[in-house]
Amino acid sequence: MTSHATIRSFFLEGPEGRLEALLNVGLPTATHAGLVCHPHPMFGGTMHNKVVFHAMKALHSFGFPVLRFNFRGTGLSAGQHDGRDEVGDVQAALAWLKHEFGLPVVFAGFSFGAATGLRACCPDPDVRAIISLGIPVEAESRLYSFRFLRDCHKPKLFLSGDRDAFGPHDALEKVVASSADPKELVFIPGDHFFEGHLNEMRLTIESWLHEVLQR
Repeated sequence: MTSHATIRSFFLEGPEGRLEALLNVGLPTATHAGLVCHPHPMFGGTMHNKVVFHAMKALHSFGFPVLRFNFRGTGLSAGQHDGRDEVGDVQAALAWLKHEFGLPVVFAGFSFGAATGLRACCPDPDVRAIISLGIPVEAESRLYSFRFLRDCHKPKLFLSGDRDAFGPHDALEKVVASSADPKELVFIPGDHFFEGHLNEMRLTIESWLHEVLQR
């Protein structure tokens, strides 16, 4: 890993101003670029979150350049949290990756980052695989709707802790069942943050992605 362990810290242009970003530099032979989105900023979520870091490590293990960024109003990123318009932040990050590398993209998002990123990445033809970590289907008495997944025919991994309070088994299984193929739902031990099981989460991502890339 030492040959491609360089990290770039910079700002990319988002819809509401600069977005603070980190790029883990990949290998010159990289076949894809990676994008990882962080959980809800109103509950302390940033691009330095442990789940986000381990998702980055999983994608980086394939030699991909991997981009993380802080949503608007988080860290040094300009703007204010909206809850919906952050889809535009993801689109800006995708545009930067495509301009910089010209490679197909593998997306991974955790919690709010998954719910938001899916909306930007499903319709984007350059995103070839989607990894949804701890996607919230029930939170604060709200049910999240993912009807658009019925038309999302990219390979999708839904990975959650088996004690995730925001992703009860039955509710998550319904979301996945109504999503287009190909898809896979995996529960591993742990809570919403995969506490104590981050290595297992990372290895599950790597195993699934290895299979997808071989197809």
